[in-house]
Amino acid sequence: MYKASGMIDQEALLKEHAPLVRRIAHHMVAKLPPSVEIDDLIQAGMIGLLDAINRYEEEQGAQFTTYAAQRIRGAMLDELRENDWLPRGQRKNMRRVEDAISTLQQKLSRSPRETELAEHLGVGLSEFQQLLQDARGYQLIHFEDFHGEDDDHFLDRNLSDPNGDPLASLLNDDLRNNLIYAIINLPDREKILMGLYYEQELNLREIGDVMGVSESRVCQLHSQAIARLRATMRERLWTSLD
Repeated sequence: MYKASGMIDQEALLKEHAPLVRRIAHHMVAKLPPSVEIDDLIQAGMIGLLDAINRYEEEQGAQFTTYAAQRIRGAMLDELRENDWLPRGQRKNMRRVEDAISTLQQKLSRSPRETELAEHLGVGLSEFQQLLQDARGYQLIHFEDFHGEDDDHFLDRNLSDPNGDPLASLLNDDLRNNLIYAIINLPDREKILMGLYYEQELNLREIGDVMGVSESRVCQLHSQAIARLRATMRERLWTSLD
């Protein structure tokens, strides 16, 4: 998109791609704690978009939208690196949920229901669901899984080289196969949710519309699905070491 002078029309590109910034922000915010404001992500993303406009050259081969999306996400991540993604207390609560899932899966030979998890943890169902809601931003992989100071988590046990590349470790066949197994064995509703979010790239509100539930309920189910995946992967990885 150029002006008559042959120069890139920055204002027109900013206006055209502003919806892309908002879409990426809405998709990313579901992975973050409630303390992260979506307006902050959008502001960082707009800075990334402007940087993309200034840096883009057609001869580099990439379509502008593809290139811009990379710069937008990068700018948002740079902004987030200055903040804690999830408070330590909430992360410990979710590890309690993981432990409950592991215990009940072995006992019941199936995925435990929410009511069973709440009972095992000694809390009411509404309190358990609030715990899941508060844990928005719970990730399948945390940096602390590789370099925890006070927890020997399951990924630490599977690093052949403590100074190795975490990404390379994630790509090994055992981890990949265990993740596939864990996804296949999710309850159907959570499996559908994960597909809509990670494959179709719908945001929480859009997923809620598809599934006929509230956005907050989608958030709860997402946190619970991540906890199930982590619990199943940890159990299978530990078993493989025996």
